[in-house]
Amino acid sequence: MHSHLSSSIRRTTILLTKYTPATISPESLSMARIAAAAHTLPHAFKPSLTPNNQNSLRFLSHTTSLSSLTSSSSSVFGGGRIQISYEENKNRKGIYANQRGFSRKVRRSKPKKDKELELNVSIGIEEGLPDDPEVLNIAEMLRLNVPMAMKLAFDGLKDSPYKTRDTSIDDVGGYETVELSVVLCNDDFIRKLNKDWRDEDHATDVLSMSQHMPGLKLPILMMGDVVISVETAARQAEERGHTLLDEIRVLMVHGLLHLIGFDHEISDEAEEEMEKEEELLLRSLGWKGKGLIQCAIDAASAESPQTESSNGELSSGRKKEGSLRFYKPKFKYIFCDMDGTLLNSRSQITSTTAGALREAMSTGVKVVIATGKARPAAMTALKAVGLAGKGGILSETSPGVFLQGLLVYGTQGREIYRGNLDVSVCREAFMYSLEHKVPLIAFAQDRCFTLFEHPSIDSLHLVYHEPKAEVMPSLDNLLNAADIQKLLFFDSPESISTTLRPYWFEATKGRAGVVQAMPDMLEIVPSGTSKGSGVKMLLDQLGVTAKEVMAIGDGENDIEMLELASLGVTLSNGAEKTKAVANIIGLSNDEDGVADAIYRYAF
Repeated sequence: MHSHLSSSIRRTTILLTKYTPATISPESLSMARIAAAAHTLPHAFKPSLTPNNQNSLRFLSHTTSLSSLTSSSSSVFGGGRIQISYEENKNRKGIYANQRGFSRKVRRSKPKKDKELELNVSIGIEEGLPDDPEVLNIAEMLRLNVPMAMKLAFDGLKDSPYKTRDTSIDDVGGYETVELSVVLCNDDFIRKLNKDWRDEDHATDVLSMSQHMPGLKLPILMMGDVVISVETAARQAEERGHTLLDEIRVLMVHGLLHLIGFDHEISDEAEEEMEKEEELLLRSLGWKGKGLIQCAIDAASAESPQTESSNGELSSGRKKEGSLRFYKPKFKYIFCDMDGTLLNSRSQITSTTAGALREAMSTGVKVVIATGKARPAAMTALKAVGLAGKGGILSETSPGVFLQGLLVYGTQGREIYRGNLDVSVCREAFMYSLEHKVPLIAFAQDRCFTLFEHPSIDSLHLVYHEPKAEVMPSLDNLLNAADIQKLLFFDSPESISTTLRPYWFEATKGRAGVVQAMPDMLEIVPSGTSKGSGVKMLLDQLGVTAKEVMAIGDGENDIEMLELASLGVTLSNGAEKTKAVANIIGLSNDEDGVADAIYRYAF
């Protein structure tokens, strides 16, 4: 293909190249036109697409025959075989389909009309579209389907009964070669094309980009490109009750008909004629689904919104739920806090947030918990939505940062760091608790201890999923039971801010630190402790750079973690100090802020 969009199409095992827009000269605009999906198809001028780094490929030849493409004696292709050339370049591979009507035997005595017509079809995947297995399989199918559709469409051109069709492409038998590309992309890519060349700032399902230059006597008919958003196609397939392959075939037929001169927008008669041709092609090919024009008519009759104006984005930049497989992750790791972040105000993970986490993980993104909770508490909360254990976010063998960075687990869930609180600080805190009747809990790895029962202590287990606190008979028994990593006071937000926090900030100077993750909780931890230091320790152990990390949190204990990450997102319910250091302030934890951050910023 000789055209002007070039840099983002990569080569894969069963498809062709990946494309990105390139700078277009004003002179080139007169050579091509662009048409969009079934409901908005005003023609504008737009150049075509071209494979990238084509010269760096080596060719592996493979020949097959498809009798279904040569069954018609009246075909412009005559009888013969289809030759398919596979292109491969290490990790980037590609396929070009050369459809040949009969064996190439050049004889000077042979009439010109008997010369071979070569059909070159390239199937491309845009660089931003990941190697989704279903999309790769569809691309493999298209390398056979597109030539079949082109053959049937061309067979009807010479004696076309349609009065409205642009006949600048008529008898393709006069050419030596016909070239066409089909590009599969996501909504972001097609939206940019739609905005640049049609001034329509939204995604659509298909764009047809003609490169045919009427009047020029050339041996090659460069038809142009059909660009299809598989993301939009997937939504439409679900709405219409058929497979993604079925929908992409429908869109490909629609785009192909535009390239050979059909335009349903010029008049009611033109719409009727193109609709009839869509149905004829689909029926002749034995493919499922109605034509795109008929689908648009049905949608309008049902008073449902047009698909192309409903592009799946809740607002600018947000991907639609279920669409992440069509995007490449910007980060390898997402480090996520729990209380006030992953958990809503009822200490639950919603189904929407759980779905976003699953989608992110399905693309290869690693989600790592970094929390003030004990590991058993985090696992309990995640288990409620099926995200704990094998295949989930957290298990006994997965990495994680717990108890404000005082317990860090690396690969295979092995402990790589444990920080313990000074025993003298623990003794003083429990004596204060007994004297002032302020509930206090000690965290010792997977266990919790206290000296007396209290409703707030019960809520830590019942609401926040922490291990049930063991009531110890004496302070000495408690201190001798295990090493303590942190202490947690329960009190009213007012009491904590005016009494507890100032008191313990002074009382622990040089021996411990004071942090606050929740308004009614105050934590005492070893000096120098921070969730950020635990995350940094884990990244070093995993061999991951901060540039590969997105972090989401809400509390002051998340500040260092957010500063460390390449992208730090705090939720709108977060502390003011945390908001001040975050790159982005997202939705609240009661508005599925984590899910929104994933759909909006992680891909």
